[in-house]
Amino acid sequence: MIYIIGIISFSYFLLIASFIIGFDKIKNVSNKDLSPKNNFSILVPFRNEADNLSNLLQSILNIKYPKNKFEIILINDDSSDDSELIVFNFIKQHPLIGSTLINNERNSNSPKKDAINTAIKIAKFEWIVTTDADCKVPTLWLQLFNQTIEKNKCLFIAAPVKFKNGKGLLYHFQNLNFLSLIGSTLGSFGINKPIMCNGANLCYNKEMFIKLNGFKGNEMVASGDDVFLMERILQTYPKKISYLKSLDATVETLSEQKEQLFYNQQLRWAAKTTAYKNQFSKIVGLVVFFNNLLLIFLGILAIFYPIYGCFFLTLFLLKLVLDSILILKTSFFLKSTESLIYYPLISVFHPFFIILIALMSLFKTTYKWKERRFEK
Repeated sequence: MIYIIGIISFSYFLLIASFIIGFDKIKNVSNKDLSPKNNFSILVPFRNEADNLSNLLQSILNIKYPKNKFEIILINDDSSDDSELIVFNFIKQHPLIGSTLINNERNSNSPKKDAINTAIKIAKFEWIVTTDADCKVPTLWLQLFNQTIEKNKCLFIAAPVKFKNGKGLLYHFQNLNFLSLIGSTLGSFGINKPIMCNGANLCYNKEMFIKLNGFKGNEMVASGDDVFLMERILQTYPKKISYLKSLDATVETLSEQKEQLFYNQQLRWAAKTTAYKNQFSKIVGLVVFFNNLLLIFLGILAIFYPIYGCFFLTLFLLKLVLDSILILKTSFFLKSTESLIYYPLISVFHPFFIILIALMSLFKTTYKWKERRFEK
């Protein structure tokens, strides 16, 4: 038992410590006002987003980049609300911005992958940028992508996403959980072993996407348009991937407002992990899973056998300190510190959440998202 505790604890310590070091290895990027050389096609898949599309489109309208050097392609995925009308009105009111509305062409189990494939067929420009309809993009977004392309000569750029400020325990739980994911993502890029990215803020070369056959081989997995593409590029162009660490390039998105929606979202994200091909990603998942499982097991064991209390306390404090360092770094970088006061409380329940989602993603064969039911 002592050896198992030691191996799992030491593995988790090495993992999070490496992410903390990697986080600092990636330097913050500031705008250098480089000449806007690159052209971008912004892809926005949407389904029943009437409450959010206006905010996104207004934020795109505010982008500080020549209007003739980017276009917007909005892909309607069978919406039944006023989303399409909002897009039509935007196109009519802003004719100087190249905006196109198309319908999604469904060919797989993944509506979002289908939407991106549909849009890329008609995209005019050499760089594809993806975001979500419930997001708000920053004014220097394309300028910083342009700068990163010119400086790093890369083919794929991941960039940060943060939640818009919210209230309530559900929001703070989501925010702290999301901050840990963003911190781990940044840290993994810093040690040259990327494990995640977020489709709400990606930029990649169109020609490269077509050459690698995009999402081919992952069509049956409903989510993962971001990570599976990154994995494919890593296999072929491992030196051509960059992370744009800049608050000025950070996209804001909305947290879920209801527990069931949050639960379904986490199941959707977790369901794709079994299809990962990146061995390091699988190792990370196993280390995190067994560390949280061990923590719960020792906590229960300590109730009946107090001798295990010191092991539980040591492991809990080690996790608390390591996780807090990474979350603190991420929250200060993103200027999203309002949830930190809840960290001690949420850290008690978070291991149960991790184990629940992991187990449900393994044994639950379906989940619901956007009023649709998907097979895992």
